[in-house]
Amino acid sequence: MRKIATLAAAFLALLSVYPATRLSCQALHVPYQTFTLPNGLQVLLHEDHSVPLVSVNLWYHVGSSDEKPGRTGFAHLFEHIMFMGSQHVPTGEFDRLLEAAGGDNNGSTTEDRTNYYEDAPSNALPLPLWLDSDRLGFLLPEITAEKVDLQRGVVQNERRQSYENRPYGLAEENILQRLYPPDHPYHWPVIGSMADLSAATLEDVRGFFRTYYTPNNATLAIAGDITPRAARELVERYFADIPRGPTVARPTPPAVQLGADVYATLEDRVQVPRVYDAWHTVKGFADGDATLDVLANVLASGRSSRLYKRLVYELQIATDVVAFQDGGRIDGKFELWATARPGHDLTELERVIDEEVRKVAQAGPTSREVERAQNSFEAQFLSRMERVGGFGGKADQLNFYNYFVGTPDYFEKDLDRYRKVTAAEVQQAARRYLVDAHRVVLSVVPQGKPELGVKQ
Repeated sequence: MRKIATLAAAFLALLSVYPATRLSCQALHVPYQTFTLPNGLQVLLHEDHSVPLVSVNLWYHVGSSDEKPGRTGFAHLFEHIMFMGSQHVPTGEFDRLLEAAGGDNNGSTTEDRTNYYEDAPSNALPLPLWLDSDRLGFLLPEITAEKVDLQRGVVQNERRQSYENRPYGLAEENILQRLYPPDHPYHWPVIGSMADLSAATLEDVRGFFRTYYTPNNATLAIAGDITPRAARELVERYFADIPRGPTVARPTPPAVQLGADVYATLEDRVQVPRVYDAWHTVKGFADGDATLDVLANVLASGRSSRLYKRLVYELQIATDVVAFQDGGRIDGKFELWATARPGHDLTELERVIDEEVRKVAQAGPTSREVERAQNSFEAQFLSRMERVGGFGGKADQLNFYNYFVGTPDYFEKDLDRYRKVTAAEVQQAARRYLVDAHRVVLSVVPQGKPELGVKQ
């Protein structure tokens, strides 16, 4: 969902071809001020007068991992309900008022948080602050059975389109169900299950709001063409009178490990089979997280990556290959998938995947491969620094770092994690987290053709 600037995108493309030149070690300090209202709302302010724009970015510290078995999908459902009107802003007026002022907005939900942003001309800053404060302080009376039923239907239709009726759409849900036990917060997808969404009552939804949509469970970041003093006065005007909510208890679940490799086959309405491999790794920002990102880049990022060259270019048995480290607040996983060319089965693909992963574990990547990955990550950092708003802009990043590492000013330290990764560390990560660990192997095959799946 991040928008990459045109020049930065072009630069990333060049890096995949010419990886040997390191980028300059540009400092990534983002100055900010912070204060906390008596009701617990933490506020982050960053001045950037390069353009007359401002971004208001509000993170609620609630995601699908805060749900319980049998009550899944609430966090994402609330993302929709938040746009259905509050006490002083009727349905549809939120978007209309922002658009009339020259602004835009969006929201998103993950396992660990829900965020909303409004980007607008800097002279319109009072508007998004008032809009956000009204739905934080005055949404509850407007949560009606009719609105819940309407958005329940919207979300269920979204699930049909993105999961049930989309090729390979149920793969990730199947992986999560096998990686994590039923009571683990990462066992279910963010969108929830159809049954749980259907069973949600009006009081269930209102109770979720009372618990998690409170000032003391949120952080507000404002970045752009502002003066901190004026911005603070506006925040105090609109948010200070909203009462504090209950303290949210978040017990940490025990670490999860697979006791054996898990093989599964899912017959789906697809034309060609695809294999998914998934391993438990480390949570976001833990030791090894950045190294696993680099490993994923070496294996499957761009045409010069190892798996792309073997599977797609040389052997021509796959059409694509993807790998990524997904470090969350509670746990992390490394995922890799490849789609077979017609006429090939997944056992062929899995054999080559195993070979290439073992090569990295035995001999490590080259320094050139590591450098290319580091350049790619650095270019992504620099592209995010060009924007104050939207998903991944500086306001969003301040909130991101504040929530996950406890300090908003983590830009330079985050980039240093990647700059310091060595080929030996990538080799060790491949051995420890992939070769020497158990995994989930999911074969998604056309209906009626289970023989195309990975054979144990």
